[in-house]
Amino acid sequence: MKKPGIQQRTERRISAATSIAMCAAVVLVQIASTLLLTKFLHVYASIIYGVLEIIGAAVAIRIYTRSGSPSYKLVWMCLLLAVPVAGMILFLLWGGAHQAKTLSMKRVPPPAHKERERRQSETGIAQLRRSDPAWSRLATYLQKRGFLLYPNTAAQYFGDGAAYFDDLVAHIQKAETYVFLEFYILAEGRIWDRIFGALRERAAQGVEVRIIFDDFGNLTRLSGKTLQKIQDAGIEVEVFNPVHRYVNRIYFNYRDHRKIVVIDGYYAYTGGINIGDEYANLVNRFGHWKDSAVRIEGEGAWGFAAQFIQMWKMMGRTLPNEDDYYRPRQEGKGPGWCQPFTDGPLNNPDNPIEETYLQLIGSAKRFLYITTPYYAVEDSMQKALCIAADSSVDVRLLIPAVPDHKFTYMVAETYWGELMRHGVKIYKYSPGFLHAKSVMVDREVALVGSTNMDYRTFQLHYECGVLLYKMPAVEELLEDMDHIMAESRLYTLSEWNKRPWYRRAFASVLRLFAI
Repeated sequence: MKKPGIQQRTERRISAATSIAMCAAVVLVQIASTLLLTKFLHVYASIIYGVLEIIGAAVAIRIYTRSGSPSYKLVWMCLLLAVPVAGMILFLLWGGAHQAKTLSMKRVPPPAHKERERRQSETGIAQLRRSDPAWSRLATYLQKRGFLLYPNTAAQYFGDGAAYFDDLVAHIQKAETYVFLEFYILAEGRIWDRIFGALRERAAQGVEVRIIFDDFGNLTRLSGKTLQKIQDAGIEVEVFNPVHRYVNRIYFNYRDHRKIVVIDGYYAYTGGINIGDEYANLVNRFGHWKDSAVRIEGEGAWGFAAQFIQMWKMMGRTLPNEDDYYRPRQEGKGPGWCQPFTDGPLNNPDNPIEETYLQLIGSAKRFLYITTPYYAVEDSMQKALCIAADSSVDVRLLIPAVPDHKFTYMVAETYWGELMRHGVKIYKYSPGFLHAKSVMVDREVALVGSTNMDYRTFQLHYECGVLLYKMPAVEELLEDMDHIMAESRLYTLSEWNKRPWYRRAFASVLRLFAI
C-alpha cells in the first residue's frame, strides 16, 4: 500500500534536511578542526621553535667557548642562530670534533724515538739557538709535538716534475728492503706505468712495497682493474676514507693529501707532486704545470717512514716486522738540519702546519717568499703577512695565472687587495698553473711539502712537509723562486680595483662559504 503523497514529501524533506544538517555539521567540524589546529600550531609550534632556538643558541655559545678556528666558529654560530633546526642537523653531521670516530681510525702513536735521536735533536736546537733564536723556537715547537730535528741529512730540491720522477724511479729500482708510497692522487698514465714497473720488479725480488692513496682523489683516475694489477704484483694497498663508506654521513671532507715516498728508510720524498702525467707536463691541463719536491737522504728520512707507519696502523693495518726494522741501515751526512712533520684533523684544534706558517712569517727579517696555488686563510695569517710587509720585510706571494678551480681562485682574490695595500708583492705565474707549496725565509730556512694556504689544509686534510734549516737545498729553492718570478707578471692594486663589479660581488658571496 502506497504512502500518501503528503507523508512521502515529508519523509523526503526530513531526509534531505538530515543530510544537509549532517553535511553542515561535517563542514563545521572541519572548519573548527582547522581553526583549532591553526591555533594550536600558532601557539605551540612557536613554543617548540622557541625551545629549538634556545638550544641552537646554547650550542652556538658552546662553539664560541671551545678552542679552534675563529672563522670556523663564526660560520657555525651564524648558521645555528639563523636556522637552528637545520643548523643543528648540519652541525651534527659536519661540525663535530671527533674525526677519529667518524673516520673509523685508531689513535696510534708513531714509532718511539731512540734516546740518541732525542739527544741529537736537542743538540741541533741548541746550535740553532746560538745562531738564530727564532729558528730554535720553531724547532722546539715541533719537537714538543713529536717531530725531531735531524742532522746528518742531505737534501736535493726538484723544481720540475719530470726530473723528480726520473730520480724517484731510479731510487725505487735500487730499493733493497722496502718502498712506502702515500699520495692523494695516483693516476693511470705514462708516469704510473714507469713507477709501477719499478715497484713490480722490486716486489718480485722480495722488497716490501706498501701504498696508501686517497679514494676521493682517485675516483676517476685509478680503475678497479689497475688496482687489481697492483695487488696481484704482491703490493699491499690501503685506500684512505673510501667514499662509498661515508657518502651517507658526509665525512668525505677529511682527505689524505700527503705526498710521501720512503725507500729503505734512507731516502724520502715529499712536496706538491702527485703521481700523474700532468705533473711532468706530459699532458696539458692548465698551461705549464709548475711544481716542486725535495728528496732527503740520511737520518731525516726516518721521520717520514715513521709517519707512514703511523698512518698505516691508524687505518687498522699491521706490519710483518717491528718498527725498528724500517730504520735506515747506513749512516747519512750533510750540513744543517731537517725536520719532517705532519698534520691532520686528529690534532684539531692544535694545527702544527698552520702554526709553523705563522712562525715562519713572524720570524722573517729580510724577505719572505711563498708559493701556493690556493689562498683562503684565517685573519691571523692575513694580518701576520701584512705586519711583516709593514715591518720592511720583502714579502712576495707567488700564485698561478691559470687557475684549476675558478671559484676558489675568485675567493683568493678577495684577500689580495689588503695584502697589496700593506706592500705584499703578488706574482702571477704566466706560463700556467703554479702548484708548488713552499716557503723561503731569509735564505736560511725553507718549507717544502703538500700544504696549501687554505682552510682545508689547516683543518681538514692530512698533510706533510719538511723544514730545511741552513742546508744547500735552501739556496736551490731560492734560485727556483727567482726563476718563477722572472716568468711571472707582477699583479697591481689598480688591476685588483678594476675587477668587474659582478665578479667582486660574486667573490664576496663565495668567501662567506670558503670554510
